[in-house]
Amino acid sequence: MEEYASIIFRTLALYAVILTIFRVMGKREIGELSLLDLVVFMMIAEMAAIAIEKNDDPLIKSLVPMLLLVGVQYFLAFISLKSKRFRLLVDGKPSIIINKGKIDENEMRKQRYNFDDLLLQLREGGVSDIEDVDYAILETSGKLSIFKRGEKANLALTLIIDGAVQNENLNVIGKSKSWLYDQLTKKGYPDIDQISFCNYNQNKNKFYVDIKDEK
Repeated sequence: MEEYASIIFRTLALYAVILTIFRVMGKREIGELSLLDLVVFMMIAEMAAIAIEKNDDPLIKSLVPMLLLVGVQYFLAFISLKSKRFRLLVDGKPSIIINKGKIDENEMRKQRYNFDDLLLQLREGGVSDIEDVDYAILETSGKLSIFKRGEKANLALTLIIDGAVQNENLNVIGKSKSWLYDQLTKKGYPDIDQISFCNYNQNKNKFYVDIKDEK
């Protein structure tokens, strides 16, 4: 009876701890977890299962590595926030699979993404005919963002993140860095380093600009 009571206590205690950890780590859907988050969540879940199974060991022996993992995750998340290079290393970047109605087979091969995957995700997005698609972007979460023909005006490409110019997106719209600097300077944003986020809608010829820590 005492053994069962111990299992029940450990289960409830670990449930409360894990719930608190996940709550502290932020509100994100499972499909939108970064690779760092996913690895940490899996390891914490495994540690919790072992802790419940080995009820003779002190509970603190399982809690310490769990809290250590949370600390490591916070540290790496901070580095990811400050370093684009680190973000690209860990999470990768979105890939344009369909560009202006043309399938990019080379990008599909790079991402180990086949036509069965593409067709499946198009159907899940309510598209039965590839011809209806203007752009399809494979996000870092594995989700396919679909822009149908006629919706092109709503497609805005990110050109700056945390002061860093997104050269691949400039290439998509056929523009150069000097063009971007010139356009932003005319709009009153001469210092690229102070821009936290900027996107551009080519069809509307419209920029959205957010300055770092601006109230």
